[in-house]
Amino acid sequence: MITRPDRQADLRAPRPDPRPGTLGLATRLTARDRWILTMVHEHRVLTTPQLAQLAFPTMKIARRRLALLRRAGVLDRFRPLRTHGSAPGHWVLAPAGAAVLAAEAGIEVTALGYRPERALAVAHSLRLTHTVGIAEWFTTLTTAARHHPDPSAVLAWWSEVRCARLWGDLVRPDAFCRYTRAGERLDFFLEYDLASSSTTRVAAKLLGYSELARGSGVTTPVLVWVPTTGRETPVRRALLETWARLPDPATVPVATAAADLLDPTTGDPSPADRVWLPLDETGTGRVHLHELAGVWPARTPPPNPGPEPAHPSTLGGLVTLPAPGPTPPDTGSR
Repeated sequence: MITRPDRQADLRAPRPDPRPGTLGLATRLTARDRWILTMVHEHRVLTTPQLAQLAFPTMKIARRRLALLRRAGVLDRFRPLRTHGSAPGHWVLAPAGAAVLAAEAGIEVTALGYRPERALAVAHSLRLTHTVGIAEWFTTLTTAARHHPDPSAVLAWWSEVRCARLWGDLVRPDAFCRYTRAGERLDFFLEYDLASSSTTRVAAKLLGYSELARGSGVTTPVLVWVPTTGRETPVRRALLETWARLPDPATVPVATAAADLLDPTTGDPSPADRVWLPLDETGTGRVHLHELAGVWPARTPPPNPGPEPAHPSTLGGLVTLPAPGPTPPDTGSR
């Protein structure tokens, strides 16, 4: 529940500042505003509903605040064309927002790898549906975790770009996640499938994950999310054929799930539900996301406190900012 002072602060617009540069703007951005800028930079594009679910108590407040951030020049927005209905606002980092992030990190904007034309090119990207779909997957998982009766949380959500900088010579997962529930912690790579690639191509990715496990000595599960159970059947068949040929299959735990298995009547359907089927399942059937930790006891336990330094680092010739947490720093004031 938001107290009146918090609500008033939440709606305060970054006022124009007579001083040159980004200093005046930066001092007027809230902690949540900075989190939003970092999240949009990390994941390239997030929609209004996604940001509203992740960071705001209501859609009305979200729209108002995002509009103010757009007016301040730190975010920009576009709406993809649809044949039926209208798409929600899609938010990308604007030049002033990139300047704020760079200034706070003590680097030049170019060191972030940010270019205005590249940010806006997202609007015309053939991968837009894929990118937004991944964000929706994690938004649903993150927000559903808040409603579990047992302690549950998404502790880390790394983008495809961050993953490529870290492991791109071997694998390019769509995301990396650290999830915890009921005392179980699970690190995993996500492969988000829209049925746009052949099953053979999807399965071939296991070869890279096998090499990564061999080189790093770390066993990290690979979760494959597909749109329908009809797609899941041939994907599992192809995965099993490739998985069986790996030098050490046990170092690449795999599970699949289909979006049409989610039950909308449950109130908060999410990827945390009992929809996951391990590739090497032995009659146990589908399990919840956190239960996969018990299915694969040989996996490498997640490190503590975290897998990444808390300061900017140089990866792939560019400065990589610390990954933002999946929830804003002022969530507790809701």
